[in-house]
Amino acid sequence: MDHVLHLEKLPRTVELQRDGDGRTCFAYVDQRKLPTDLVFERTDVWRAVVEAIKTLAVRGAPAIGVAGAAAVALWASNGGASAATAHGCAEASGQFAGELAAVADEVAAARPTAVNLAWGVRRVVDVAQAHLAEGALPGEVADALFDEVKRMEAEDEAVNRAIGAHGAQLLRPSSRVLTHCNAGSLATAFFGTALGVVYAAAAKGKIARVYADETRPVGQGARLTVWELARAGVPCTLICDNMAASLMAKGEVDAVIVGADRIAANGDVANKIGTYGVAVLAHHHGIPFYVAAPTSTIDATLADGSGIPIEERSPAEVLPHPMPGVEVWNPAFDVTPAALVTRVITEKGVFEPSKLVY
Repeated sequence: MDHVLHLEKLPRTVELQRDGDGRTCFAYVDQRKLPTDLVFERTDVWRAVVEAIKTLAVRGAPAIGVAGAAAVALWASNGGASAATAHGCAEASGQFAGELAAVADEVAAARPTAVNLAWGVRRVVDVAQAHLAEGALPGEVADALFDEVKRMEAEDEAVNRAIGAHGAQLLRPSSRVLTHCNAGSLATAFFGTALGVVYAAAAKGKIARVYADETRPVGQGARLTVWELARAGVPCTLICDNMAASLMAKGEVDAVIVGADRIAANGDVANKIGTYGVAVLAHHHGIPFYVAAPTSTIDATLADGSGIPIEERSPAEVLPHPMPGVEVWNPAFDVTPAALVTRVITEKGVFEPSKLVY
């Protein structure tokens, strides 16, 4: 029996807009304020978008891919093009191209692990270079970048819905799913990757319950995943990270579904810290471990996960008040070997980790 979801209660996470005066703005949900307050921020300053990415106001690989592209488009629309046009035509295009490259590099460096950020930035840079090569003026390029970001937003939702449809076929009726971190609608422009599978399966009556790890130290599961599952009308239970093993041992988990920030060519997966441990537990208990991500998350330049850069974040996330003699190690991600991944779900279908199509 199909289940009625309330996806209309989920916000659009990131969106490039134009106000009544024609100025380009970037609107986003400030995820630091959830679950107590749903706050929408708007900015027309590209460096403010970079700061939002660094501080996790905007987070999730697909969402920061769109946000990174939007930051470059903001620069072009709100100053980059007009400043360059003050010079002669050829000189204007050259200055614009050089400054755009510098802006793009700064945006792409905001967070190193999620390959979607660099992918999104590269996509709009390629559009800009193609238009400049055809003789377009900086203002025309800025318009083209705005249009490209809007296409990326629409494509992201379409890709996520395709991932959801493919992944839902893997689940049995009344499945109990465990997830780690937040790979939901909040981590994308809309709909989600891992939770996109949950939403697609729930619409078909296949989800009995979702167990969400709290995801220490920032609590993406506790603050974000259960918030959006509850809004959407999916039965959910929040657990501490160290409860997953006991839950599996009791036979309460039928499948694990997580997202990804980067997938190497061999199928090794970088995702939020703690994912590797969940994969080990799932393997021990004979539970399928699925990774849901768009093909833009696959980094074919890396043979395996050993080459994935792992971001290390502030010790204050773990220990808010420093203690003399105590050091803190706070990697934001870990790498799950492909051998522990049952299948990778992308918009193109369901694949064994060693046989990815991208």
